[in-house]
Amino acid sequence: MGCDGVVPIASGPFPLLDGEGIVMSPEQRRAAIVGLTTAGLLAVAILVGSRNLKHVDAALVGYTFASLFAAFGVAYRYSMWLQRPPTRMYWRRGWKAFCRPAHLWDTFTDFLKRFTSVFLLNAFIWKRSKPRGLAHMLIMWGCLGSAAITFPLVFGWVHFETVPGDLARYRTYAFGFGLFDFRHESLFGHLLFHGLVWCSLLVIPGVLMAYHRRIRDHAAAALQNFREDLLPLFLLFAVSITGLLLAVSYTWMKGYAYEFLAILHAVTVIFTLLWLPFGKFFHIFQRPAQLGVKFYRDVGEAGEQAVCVRCALPFATLVHIEDLIQVEKELGYKYEATGKTGTGAKTSHYQHVCPACRRKMFALAQGQVWAQVSNGG
Repeated sequence: MGCDGVVPIASGPFPLLDGEGIVMSPEQRRAAIVGLTTAGLLAVAILVGSRNLKHVDAALVGYTFASLFAAFGVAYRYSMWLQRPPTRMYWRRGWKAFCRPAHLWDTFTDFLKRFTSVFLLNAFIWKRSKPRGLAHMLIMWGCLGSAAITFPLVFGWVHFETVPGDLARYRTYAFGFGLFDFRHESLFGHLLFHGLVWCSLLVIPGVLMAYHRRIRDHAAAALQNFREDLLPLFLLFAVSITGLLLAVSYTWMKGYAYEFLAILHAVTVIFTLLWLPFGKFFHIFQRPAQLGVKFYRDVGEAGEQAVCVRCALPFATLVHIEDLIQVEKELGYKYEATGKTGTGAKTSHYQHVCPACRRKMFALAQGQVWAQVSNGG
């Protein structure tokens, strides 16, 4: 508690509460508007897609409200993230690089290749280690599959009805429109109705492999913390194992303890959805933006290069250096320099000096100070 009696109840990008009410910065207000708009659009989509809530399962209403909160939280935090000067600069430059009219087709094909390599195949993680890549693949595809099944059902966008006159067949409806029929005892029906089971069988071994690395790898253990690294694994494991227990209950145990397991599973799912905007799960939404950074780098490498004013060697892309100078100004950092380098070359900004020369200049400056101290002594 501060000396003025203010007790903050939130930190970081979220609003604070003082003695007069909630205090929000202009950035937080804009983010709150974005979050409310996103949650509102999702609510409208649920209302329309479920035909005025006609196909929403009452047992899943808790999931629906948790999803709306998650939508608000993710949009709020994403908006706050995009309002940071470095992120905003990368975001704008990335879209500008992607939408170049003369290279639109090449950029689109390159995007598909990178999306497949970076996201669908996780090539960058496989390069680190094969067990780590396998664990990430299992968790990612298990979560994507379960999300693709769960959310349309929770929102009432997809539902199934028996075919009139044929109780052995189901009809699939999407947004109220009939799509296709299938027999519930067919292989397709078995795979479809047990889709969440297959997803759980992917997530559980992936989580166990990731947890094994977290507790056995000393380098990972030294840097990890419970909230960011272990809690997401515990939540994914809890959701998956309780979902499997539900399938075991109604398949082989004649519904024994089904109600308790259903409540327990609902609690784990709802807590995971509520935690979605706050922890490591948020990187699911941040990661795609890195593709824009890659396009930005490609454009910079194809253009003019920044040359060090001290050694006259290229060391980075010019557009990156100029953008970095602009971002530093927005953040209040001033690295303008009007003096000379160790070789007598003039420089107008510290960013115009390559990293190697910065280290040399630092060593030279230390040598001069040491010489002055020694002479003075």
